[in-house]
Amino acid sequence: MQEPDLSDLKAFVAVTQARGFRHAASTRGVSASSLSEAIRRLEQQLGVRLLNRTTRSVTPTEAGQRLYERLAPAFGEIATALDAVNLFRESPTGTLRLNVPSIAAREILPALISRFLAAHPGITVDIGSNDTFIDILAAGFDAGIRYDERLERDMIAVPIGPRVQRFVAAAAPSYLATRGTPRHPSELVNHACIGHRFDSGVLATWEFRRGAEVVRIEANGPLIASVIELERGAAIAGLGIIYSFDEFLRPAIDSGQLVPVLEAWWQSFSGPFLYYPSRTHMPGPLRAFVDFILEKNGSESKDTA
Repeated sequence: MQEPDLSDLKAFVAVTQARGFRHAASTRGVSASSLSEAIRRLEQQLGVRLLNRTTRSVTPTEAGQRLYERLAPAFGEIATALDAVNLFRESPTGTLRLNVPSIAAREILPALISRFLAAHPGITVDIGSNDTFIDILAAGFDAGIRYDERLERDMIAVPIGPRVQRFVAAAAPSYLATRGTPRHPSELVNHACIGHRFDSGVLATWEFRRGAEVVRIEANGPLIASVIELERGAAIAGLGIIYSFDEFLRPAIDSGQLVPVLEAWWQSFSGPFLYYPSRTHMPGPLRAFVDFILEKNGSESKDTA
């Protein structure tokens, strides 16, 4: 039997971890077809099926699961051994893989990443952006950014970005001139509300708070989207009221394209955290990024265990 190629074994581990070819391909920066060909070649060389494939899922066979359970720790040890070499460099090298929500990708990371990469030219940062909570380790990421209520309990969390954020409601002057300005969140049921759908398919609920009173509204209007630029453009065009991150809407509000509404009810919440597994031997690129963030904000990490 021909000895399997190491890259094919890595492809198998990646697909098994991600439970799919497309997800694994995006994580590794290759095409799904190349991973499929690698698995086909590996199965042919070993003479056994390793993965069960359907249109909806990819799961390991019994043989595949046993192979994965042996390979995954082995590749982890190799990565740790190679990363130890970074201790002898002035600046670590390698790839830092981050999974972040769209708000962080747009408003928080650009300035941070440019400064970080300038300080560490040997590091490549690979960022995947989505608003669905995932298992970052299974998906092949080193760390992620999420908000406090979405953090896993066995993770280490470091504050990153603004420590307080808020949702704001706004509408175009033309819309308010035609439909009037709501004075209480309950009045929104009679207004056109531009909805936001998360990557998971769930429609965002609008939550307003003033003192002890909390009002939740299901957005009902002419547009539901998952792209904030489209939602914001619709609001500026006068199609309805939008409720989103202050950072997204602030330029349009400051320019007068949008007018704030229900300001007394806007909800504030704590800012995001960089989170990662509690590991004794952190990869060099991740260790460098954590140190960079801690030095920048001068704060201590928070253990969520």
